[in-house]
Amino acid sequence: MRLVELLRERGLTGGEMRRALERGRVRLLGVPTADLNREIEDPADIEVLEQAPRLQPGRDLIFLRQVGGLLVVWKPAGLLSVPAPGRREASVLNEVRRSFGEALAVHRLDQGTSGLMMVALDTRTQGAIKDLLEAHEVRREYLALVAGAFPEETWTARSDLVRDRGDGLRGSSVLPNSPILRRPERDKPPRYGQDARLSITHFRRVGNPTPKVTLMEASLETGRTHQVRIHLAELGAPILGDPLYAPQAVSRQGPRLALHARTLSLLHPLTGEQVTVNTALPDDLERFRRDLVERYERSQSREPRGDRPDGDRSPSEGPAGEPRSAPPKRERKVKKDQKKRDRARRAKRKG
Repeated sequence: MRLVELLRERGLTGGEMRRALERGRVRLLGVPTADLNREIEDPADIEVLEQAPRLQPGRDLIFLRQVGGLLVVWKPAGLLSVPAPGRREASVLNEVRRSFGEALAVHRLDQGTSGLMMVALDTRTQGAIKDLLEAHEVRREYLALVAGAFPEETWTARSDLVRDRGDGLRGSSVLPNSPILRRPERDKPPRYGQDARLSITHFRRVGNPTPKVTLMEASLETGRTHQVRIHLAELGAPILGDPLYAPQAVSRQGPRLALHARTLSLLHPLTGEQVTVNTALPDDLERFRRDLVERYERSQSREPRGDRPDGDRSPSEGPAGEPRSAPPKRERKVKKDQKKRDRARRAKRKG
């Protein structure tokens, strides 16, 4: 069922629907949405809040859940996770401090990535959550739209990441094995350095909007900077819209970095409470995914010329539906002159 149909079932008029969407009061899994054509699998995931602070869907930071000194937030794409030296842009930590008085980093998302992020509200919680991350006891899942058809349903990328792979960007000291790029285990000498750190990402193919685009789930076993982006690019499936690790042709395809942190799950180390938060693809990436599907379906609905029977050929087509070649210039001139003479004879007879 589409969101617009669900809201109608709940008795909202067109005007009420529009105002609720504009003010961020229609929430999907707690996050404001304004995508009326989105398919809703479970109506219970949607709530309409009559009284709530005004929020811009896809633009504002959302506080989703607080358990003790742990706060789980939804970060929009484009917002910094932590303040950057020399930059005056807003950040997650600064926004949380305005509301809670304190905000301490335990991990971060890239500026172009949307989705779930943890913030500690006190030093004790910060230390405890960092210990969980080091012990790989926090489940973190991402969704990514990548270029190409991923041939395996599941795959694990394992490599040592270094700060500089030789061109100033982060990368693997030895490229991981790939189901797409058939390469020897070592096609280049290792680039080991003191900063090399083991990085493991588990991938699962979720779907294919088109034969040339795959929706992938990435589950982190470790959490290094740019880990998902690097591993997918090195496997031969770069993320659409990635300005760093994707080829320029792939980088231009996405409206932005097509990466979303959708799931966080952990046992709170101080309260013992299970904390699990899930989100859906944000409006911009969901619309982009849907647009890819629609454009591909339209392209497939146009029947190839060669498949039509001879009797259905266009006058501009030759045998087997192939385009006729244009007649030579001399032949066109002869035909044109003949038409002129025919018109002159008809005019003379009428006169």
